[in-house]
Amino acid sequence: MATPTGFFWDMMAGRTPAPAAAATLGWKLREVDPQEGTIEVEFEASDRFTNPAGHVQGGFLAAMLDDTMGPALAATLGPGQFAPTLDLHVQFLRVAWPGTLIGKATVVRRGKQVCHLRGELTDSAGRVIATAIATAMVQRGERVRDRSTVQTETLIG
Repeated sequence: MATPTGFFWDMMAGRTPAPAAAATLGWKLREVDPQEGTIEVEFEASDRFTNPAGHVQGGFLAAMLDDTMGPALAATLGPGQFAPTLDLHVQFLRVAWPGTLIGKATVVRRGKQVCHLRGELTDSAGRVIATAIATAMVQRGERVRDRSTVQTETLIG
């Protein structure tokens, strides 16, 4: 079987650096199945992510969902392709506390350009914190910045 390539796989193999946003969120891959279009990732919500009530602020939860659904799609893309999020709709179901949060996502429909995604974020006890749906658009390389000189942490758990 050929070694997969493309931004997601190059990042997982350490051939290209991970986005700084993923490192900030404490992103770690648990499992991915590009044929099924599914992924499970882990985030470490730090105290720096909290609002005055001590809950993880909703913007961080939305970013975690985006950084779950995006990689589910990215794992299906080829070399020179990238798929920025066009639309993101998040529903917050309960408060989240600092600690480990689990993101799961599915590529609902993978078109040639427009793709539909679904995700959920749970706490370590399996309670659903938030759900999301998103639309992304597959683009070719000229709109993708060369990140080969950027240094970040490894994201493999």
